[in-house]
Amino acid sequence: MTTTLNRPAAGRTAATKPKPTFRQRLNVFDMKASPYFYIAPFFILFALVGLFPLGYTFFVSLFDWHLLKGQGEFVGFQNFAEVLQDRFFWNSLFNTVSIFLISTIPQLIMATIIAAVLDQNLRAKTFWRMSILLPYVVTPVAVAMIFTNMFGEQYGLINNILSSFGIDPIMWKNDTLPSHIAIATMVNWRWTGYNALILLAAMQSVPRDIYESAAIDGAGSVRRFFSITLPSIRPTMVFVIVTATIGGLQIFTEPRLFDPVAAGGTARQFQTTVLYLWEMAFQRQNFGKASTIAWLLFLIILLFGIVNWLISRRIATNGDDRGAASRRRRKRSSAAATEADDAGLAAQAVSAPDSTKRSGK
Repeated sequence: MTTTLNRPAAGRTAATKPKPTFRQRLNVFDMKASPYFYIAPFFILFALVGLFPLGYTFFVSLFDWHLLKGQGEFVGFQNFAEVLQDRFFWNSLFNTVSIFLISTIPQLIMATIIAAVLDQNLRAKTFWRMSILLPYVVTPVAVAMIFTNMFGEQYGLINNILSSFGIDPIMWKNDTLPSHIAIATMVNWRWTGYNALILLAAMQSVPRDIYESAAIDGAGSVRRFFSITLPSIRPTMVFVIVTATIGGLQIFTEPRLFDPVAAGGTARQFQTTVLYLWEMAFQRQNFGKASTIAWLLFLIILLFGIVNWLISRRIATNGDDRGAASRRRRKRSSAAATEADDAGLAAQAVSAPDSTKRSGK
């Protein structure tokens, strides 16, 4: 026998629901609004020091703006058209991309190799990790002075060494490619250790049991590096590539100090885009075109950053796919071997009674 209990009406339950107190409402508001208050300082600072200068620079680029006289007449996109037809702008862009490629690619390769070496079981780990950061803490002025003396054309260290082997001295400041190599050397010497430490921190977070399992399966150190390490540090690798791209395209200090007299060499052979922007703003006193160059450089950096992000993401994804395919092949071969063993054992079990009978006869 079943008994049906009378359920209370829904309206009665709602009517008896206690009204939240002020403290409870305050707690709910705290849980919902606190995350936004925590991150608000970043967005406020970003709006003040990031978005506002960006928008104001675009506003200045639309005017004929003099450094001392201030705002002039509205010219629209005429500054953009004139800068895009300026051969000095394209020359500076060529120098920037050339120095960027010579410096960034070897820099990231060396940083990855150094991080992989420091990730091994070495003696005095802390000493080696701190020593690679030493070039980063040296001021750019000191770095420029040291390398300017090394790459001196008449009395420089490198040309003296080359002359001792009977090699003609290299015009490190007057020729285009040697000057780019000299500036790229300064950039690599200062930033390789910094990027290596970031990659090392990412490598340290990879679980060690994965390496042990791969070593048991017979994978060598090179195979473990390409199949485990690089796919595991993909987000950090993308971050390093993007930041190195931004820094490489904004290079200013090294070429400015490499030849303090001329802004980028006597024939502008190593004048970068930021150096040309500085010349346009403070030597020619044309803030309108300087702002236009700044905006064009911003768009170029954005384009390079997106391309590098897509390439690095593609490479890392291919590494993951190759690793997954390898794991699937190993799993299939292991399953096939297990089935073969089971079939062999079953055949032995079937043939065993017949052999027993024959031995009994």
